[in-house]
Amino acid sequence: MKFRAAAAAATAVLALTSVATGCSSKSGTPDANPATGANGSPAPKTPQYAVKSGVTLDSATLKRAQSRGKLIVGAKADQPFLGFEDPSAGTRTGFDIEIAKMLGADLGFPADKIEFKTVDSANRETAVSKGEVDFYVGTYTINDQRKKQISFAGPYYLAGQDLLVAKDNSSITGPDSLKSKKVCSITGSTPLNRISDKKYGASVVALGKYSDCVKQLEDGQVDAVTTDDAILKGYAAQMPERLKVVGKPFSQEPYGVGLAKDDKALRGALDDALKNHEDNGDWKKAYDATLGLSGTPAQTPPPIERY
Repeated sequence: MKFRAAAAAATAVLALTSVATGCSSKSGTPDANPATGANGSPAPKTPQYAVKSGVTLDSATLKRAQSRGKLIVGAKADQPFLGFEDPSAGTRTGFDIEIAKMLGADLGFPADKIEFKTVDSANRETAVSKGEVDFYVGTYTINDQRKKQISFAGPYYLAGQDLLVAKDNSSITGPDSLKSKKVCSITGSTPLNRISDKKYGASVVALGKYSDCVKQLEDGQVDAVTTDDAILKGYAAQMPERLKVVGKPFSQEPYGVGLAKDDKALRGALDDALKNHEDNGDWKKAYDATLGLSGTPAQTPPPIERY
């Protein structure tokens, strides 16, 4: 696998960040939306979302947002084509960002009235429960432990642990083909613990950043990188001619929108908004323009779990 020349621009930016980030253009600016898709055709554009007016809701969170004149949404800033911030332009791009824009539009907020606030994974429940953000969209798996502190709308995407490999790799077809293969993931992470199970027979490499794992994959030092498929699709979208996601997920990670635990009215409105944009085609258009650039087609959105 000889990726060095082809990936030089991407790895230059990756090396500058403390976490996984987007690839770099010749000017040094992260590529928020490449000119072409995985098949060489023009990359699809993200849709425009119709903004509702006169939205009324018995929601303390929404009333605070309307009073301040903007919506504050927690997000990731370091996940290519999911939740990524271009520090030079101050812009946010990615599938999760598009989900947030859809929700904002149905609550009456156009994109220019949405402020994205970067919140680390370890601080998400705190940020939501203390009202530091109105809601959070960022590869946020719904689980019972988190439901003790906050509520969730959705899910809007069903992720699963998968494998990122070289485009020409035909020997790795899923988790059962990893015997004696070198597989990289993040120190202390659930994906690392799962892939370390002896039944897979993999030689595990633990690093601090996904960008480091991807760099080792590019250099041929490891055979695969593993984490949620959504995150891996972002990297594949950076270099669709060089990388691919195997497409055999071996866990289930339903991504939801985190919001205040006692705000049932807002949760219902967000669920309605997700269903609306799934039904009208916006969800698929947003996926095609972001994670779809990896070459992996959109899945059917998971059923929304109302409670």
